[in-house]
Amino acid sequence: MHAWACTNRPEATAVNTRTPKLLILSLAVAGALAACGGDEPAATTAATPAAKPTLTLDESKLPAYNAFTAADLDPSIDACTDFGGYVNNKWLAANAIPGDRTSWGAFTILDERSVAVQHQLAEQAAAMSNATGIEKIVGDLWATGMDEAAVNAAGITPLSADLAAIDALSDGKSVAAWLRDNAAKGFNPLFGFGAEADFTDSANNIAYAMQGGLGLPDTTYYTDAAKKDKLDAYQAHVARVLTLSGVDAASANEQAAKVVAFETRLAKASKSSVELSRDVSLFYNPVSLADADKLTPNFSWTEFFASQGVAAPAKFSLAIPSFHQEVSAALGDTDIGTWQAYLRFHTVDGASPFLSSDFVAANYEFYGKTLNGQAEQTPRWKKVLGTIESGAGEALGQMYVQVAFPAESKAKMETLVANLSTALKGRIENLAWMSAQTKAKALAKLATFTPKIGYPDKWRDLSGLATSRDGYLANVRAANTFNYRFNLSKIGKPVDKSEWGMTPQTVNAYYNPLANEIVFPAAILQPPFFDPNADDALNYGGIGAVIGHEMTHGFDDQGSRFGPTGNMENWWTDADSKGFAGLTGKLVNQFNQYTVGDQHVNGSLTLGENIADLGGLATAYDAYKAATAGQEVAPIDGMSGDQRFFANWATVWRTKYTPENAKVRLATDPHAPAQFRASGAPSNLPAFAAAFQCKAGSAMSRQGDDHIVIW
Repeated sequence: MHAWACTNRPEATAVNTRTPKLLILSLAVAGALAACGGDEPAATTAATPAAKPTLTLDESKLPAYNAFTAADLDPSIDACTDFGGYVNNKWLAANAIPGDRTSWGAFTILDERSVAVQHQLAEQAAAMSNATGIEKIVGDLWATGMDEAAVNAAGITPLSADLAAIDALSDGKSVAAWLRDNAAKGFNPLFGFGAEADFTDSANNIAYAMQGGLGLPDTTYYTDAAKKDKLDAYQAHVARVLTLSGVDAASANEQAAKVVAFETRLAKASKSSVELSRDVSLFYNPVSLADADKLTPNFSWTEFFASQGVAAPAKFSLAIPSFHQEVSAALGDTDIGTWQAYLRFHTVDGASPFLSSDFVAANYEFYGKTLNGQAEQTPRWKKVLGTIESGAGEALGQMYVQVAFPAESKAKMETLVANLSTALKGRIENLAWMSAQTKAKALAKLATFTPKIGYPDKWRDLSGLATSRDGYLANVRAANTFNYRFNLSKIGKPVDKSEWGMTPQTVNAYYNPLANEIVFPAAILQPPFFDPNADDALNYGGIGAVIGHEMTHGFDDQGSRFGPTGNMENWWTDADSKGFAGLTGKLVNQFNQYTVGDQHVNGSLTLGENIADLGGLATAYDAYKAATAGQEVAPIDGMSGDQRFFANWATVWRTKYTPENAKVRLATDPHAPAQFRASGAPSNLPAFAAAFQCKAGSAMSRQGDDHIVIW
């Protein structure tokens, strides 16, 4: 569960998508560098749900939960051969992927429920007369986003000034000035820039500049011959967008070729998803402004910081320096026509979801249909909610928890977290492969974990975000600028440990190594993950394993590079580090054997998540057995408690993908395909083999060198 990302809603184009936010090791989100949508002002408000105005929720309009039942089991499949299939195949065969989705399963079904709640709340906010505060923000974004007639009438007019400014560019210096000016407004198509905790002084924020500039999901889409069809389709998309923006067809085709060639050049100087996923240190390259200016002579970082209103820092992280060097070189040797085509395309393409229907259709046709196999456009109301989530997610979150998060869920979660922590402590103490010296450091780190459950203790102050009913794109840009400006205000200041990297309505969870915290938003605390009325087996196999998963991220191949305070430091003995690498190497090989069609899972790309799945499930099982010790756990529907524990784990990973989306995920997602998460971790646990009476050597009862225990 490793990503610099937050939400995963189809066609929900994020605001400020290239600004780094948190190094999040998340439960289910795919992606590389993306924004979490927020950046918070110094002032916050107590996180007691507001008393005004009264919000209501009609439960009858919400989709049903997808909880585990014994009727889901497929007796024609041997649980000891294919456990994921045994639990999920019957359900998967009976349920099609909705046309507006590229995957369907436990996560997305629960997301549909969360979105349905948000839908009701947004409509209520928009209907309020004289609304103020968060209700006005949500209502204005909703009303202008849903006014399709007004958006269509405006066409591309909202971008007229932007396109004129691009047409006026004359050389590399003017391009650099354009990049500075637009970055200050929160739009930077070329590279990511924002505040994050210092890797070696995690109590304080510094600035990070990241690679970016690509329209395709990963560098391999530009360099791998097997993905040539997608690169060709992307070039056609670039030409289509340029044509829609007013460029004649012949010129648009020529310019599209230049854009793709330029992005290919950037891709060759960038790091791939695999490289970024497996070496967190790539994000941290501290330099002075003077040294950065020498590295990129055609792009002055001194001028850039000044233009963003940020005081000159003693250092900042110029991550992936090879990328920034290539940008500098391009500012000196690339013809202005190529730069203009590139900037014009990304300006229009980035705004397409907020423009008239022809732009929206073009955006869907490529990113949704061609790239991910999405059969039909996402309904407009869902796309508008995605925009609110990206631009003002915590405003909607404050409303969400008023109607959709019972207090008893938080109380029971606190007990579960405590029990999982005790179980993980016991597992660390009993590791056979780790020395006492390293164990002591690991236990010290575990003792400092900070759990966050439901929603923030302090709400973000959004009073500076000015929205209106005048125009959709204007509101989106207002949110974008507001969020970006606040993000920059954190540079050089202490980290606010009360911040969250996800909104309460997000169906996910995460671990942040820089804060050494585990976070569980309200929306995931529902079936099949969590049900206050369910038996312990289901809750420990669901949310218990999720808790264990996030805890184990503190000790995966990247999280283990950070210490108890959140600083990047080596707390391992050389021998233990070598032993850990040997074990994780075996897990890489194990997942390399799984295939989707003719493509193998990338065990290196997915290593961190696979470590977390394995450790999290084992820890959850120990916690479950401790919680039920001395009790008689009666069978339910003919299944023992242990069997129900593992069955709910598999239910959580009940997911099917479009073929196109599966290919994108195999190339870019640090999470293994869901069917292998359902079976991979249990196959390494003797408790699973005992529960289902699997014979030694069966696929779900690994033996000898093929049986892996890490945490």
